Amino acid sequence: MSISCNTRCMNANFTGVQRYTYELLRRFPEKVEQISPSQKFSRGIKGHIWEQLFLPRKLNGSLLFSPSNTGPVLYKNQIVVLHDIVTIDHPEWFNKKFTSWYNFLLPKLANNAKHILTISDFTKDRIIKKLRISESKISVVHNGVDHSFLSHQDKKVDLPYQRYILALGSIEPRKNLIRLVQAWNNIKDKLPSDIGLVIAGKQGNSLIFNNVEFGEKMENVHFTGYVEENEMAALYANALCFCYLSSYEGFGLPPLEAMACGCPVIVGNQTSLPEVVGNAGIQVDPFSIIEIENAILNYVNNDSLIKKYSDLGLTHSRNFNWDITAEKTWKLLKKMS
Repeated sequence: MSISCNTRCMNANFTGVQRYTYELLRRFPEKVEQISPSQKFSRGIKGHIWEQLFLPRKLNGSLLFSPSNTGPVLYKNQIVVLHDIVTIDHPEWFNKKFTSWYNFLLPKLANNAKHILTISDFTKDRIIKKLRISESKISVVHNGVDHSFLSHQDKKVDLPYQRYILALGSIEPRKNLIRLVQAWNNIKDKLPSDIGLVIAGKQGNSLIFNNVEFGEKMENVHFTGYVEENEMAALYANALCFCYLSSYEGFGLPPLEAMACGCPVIVGNQTSLPEVVGNAGIQVDPFSIIEIENAILNYVNNDSLIKKYSDLGLTHSRNFNWDITAEKTWKLLKKMS
């Protein structure tokens, strides 16, 4: 039986779900039919209508691989990838219309699909508990790191600081950037004046996320906006440390990318991040500003600690590879087709 891939998500900005889809499709050993709407009908209500009503008509009974948390509810011969169920766990972080749609869609999609693939044991556990899905219907395959992006590490980074603490991700509530900025404000006077805080990433889509208000007091904080793919490795490699204090993640790829560049990381000890990072980074309570402050100060004031976690991170990140992710995913698809 043939395999088709629902690639509607690839018409959106290139973020985590798009990277996942791209990395897998280019590594699958056989060609997969990619089906997506025109740009005009890929987003918003039109995109959902296309996916629910028109996509199934194009499949001719083939196994559908839906890699981006959504898919046609009534099409049963489908493997859907649920990266997280954050709209169900934390609806308060999102636009109400967006939450209403996904919280209507996800339970039905999970129940009707032939199989569910997810990217962490944490998300698997949440799916079992919140959507009441049998464990036997769910497979876990971790994300990978594209180590080829390390070739861009020497790219010049145009920033206002000689040295910097880095945070990277969409500016939206669950990334917990407000507490990072609060911690930074509390400790910046204890740090050398040439060190700044760099927050890389674009503002979250207002049709999806609620707004994030940082307040007026932000000294030595630089927002880069959206970062091109070929600039990310240099940002990681030149940072003193990388902070990823998200209060909810289905996986959390940026800390692994930072570790692959030799950048020591500080992560929140919630949801999937302990599973992904393990003992290769410093874990803190993401709701404790004092713990965040102490972790940053420990890195900045201790070269041996930076070296220790840089080495641990480099070794740990090699366990996550898109080739392995694609191979395991392909085996599952062939088994189910």
